[in-house]
Amino acid sequence: MGRTSDAREKILTAAQSLIELRGYSALGVAEICKTAGVPKGSFYYFFESKEALALAVIDEHWAIQRRDWTRVLTDGAPPLERLRQLFEETEAEQREGQQSCGTVSGCMFGNLTLEMSNQTEAIRGRLQEIFDAQVAMVEAVVIEARERGEVGVTDTHEAARSVVAQLEGQVLFAKLYNNTSSLGMLWTNCLALLGAQPPQVPVGA
Repeated sequence: MGRTSDAREKILTAAQSLIELRGYSALGVAEICKTAGVPKGSFYYFFESKEALALAVIDEHWAIQRRDWTRVLTDGAPPLERLRQLFEETEAEQREGQQSCGTVSGCMFGNLTLEMSNQTEAIRGRLQEIFDAQVAMVEAVVIEARERGEVGVTDTHEAARSVVAQLEGQVLFAKLYNNTSSLGMLWTNCLALLGAQPPQVPVGA
C-alpha cells in the first residue's frame, strides 16, 4: 500500500510541475510517468484519464492555497491588513518561483482557465468553484472592513470579485512579462477598488 500511495503522489507532483511549466494540452501520459519515475500502468491504476489527473492536481493545489488564504484572512489582524498580507505573500511566492526556475509561473488556476475553459466542462466547472470560493473569502474581509467604516463600497460581492480579478490579472501580467514588479501595485489598486484610504502612520513611528 505504501508503494502505490507513493506512486500516486509522484504522479501528482510531476503533473503539477509540468503543468506549471508547460501547460496541460502539450503533456502526454508517457511524459508524466517518465518524469514521475513510475510505469505507465500506475497512471491508469489511479487516474482514468489525463483530465481526471488534472482535476486531482487542481484539487490538491487548491487545498494548499485555501489553507494559506484561510490562515492569512482570518488571523485576527485588521481586515485591510489581512488583504495586504495576502498580496504580499502572493508577490513573494511569484518572486520565489522566478528565482528557482528563471520564469514567473503565474497562477495555475488562471493559466488553466485561459488554456482549458473552452475545452473541458469538468475543469471549467472546478475552476469556477475555486474562484467563487476565493471571492467569498475576500468578501468576508471586505464586509468586516465596511462595518468598521474603512471602505466605501456598497456591493461587497462585486468589490471582492474586482479584488480577486485584479490579483489574478497582475499575476498574469507578471507571467507575461516575466517581471514581478507589477505585483507591487496590488495593495494600492485594492485600496482604490474598495474606496479606502491607506492606514495612517502615526507621527514619529
